[in-house]
Amino acid sequence: MADASDEITNPRTGQRMRFERDADGTFLRIETTNPPGPAEPEHVHPKQESSAEVLAGTLHFSVRGAVRAVGAGEKIVIPPNTPHYFWNEGPDEARAIQELRPALQTEAFFRTYFALARDGKTDAAGMPGFLQLVALVPAFSDEIRPTRPPWPVLRLLTAILGPIARWRGFRAIYP
Repeated sequence: MADASDEITNPRTGQRMRFERDADGTFLRIETTNPPGPAEPEHVHPKQESSAEVLAGTLHFSVRGAVRAVGAGEKIVIPPNTPHYFWNEGPDEARAIQELRPALQTEAFFRTYFALARDGKTDAAGMPGFLQLVALVPAFSDEIRPTRPPWPVLRLLTAILGPIARWRGFRAIYP
């Protein structure tokens, strides 16, 4: 995995990530450290298979509404376009290797998402502000989409409100 200097942290959740990518974009591996705490918003990866191999602790996954506890040494694979989210019920941190195939621009999404959290620009559920979401959605719609509001509604809103979001200074990539 990448060295510790490449680590990003979400201050809202305490989650940490380090990235390993292959040269041709076949996959992105993310070493995650997940403190006990709330789940991130339910989402789908429309064009990517995602998986997680738990190295330590236990992560709970809700996949299409069915909950599964994945402990150390176990792996879960989630097909593309499948609603899911995960969390750590604690009491200890859980570590995992997550993988997305193909990589696409997933690393850029997480770097932006964690930077928004760092600057207090996500709500208690982890969602960016509305106009920021309007700016993010078109740029990362192949990588990740929230399940609420439903995709057709969100796509329509971003098409209509995208120019306003950009005019107000919201961008897909947040430093």
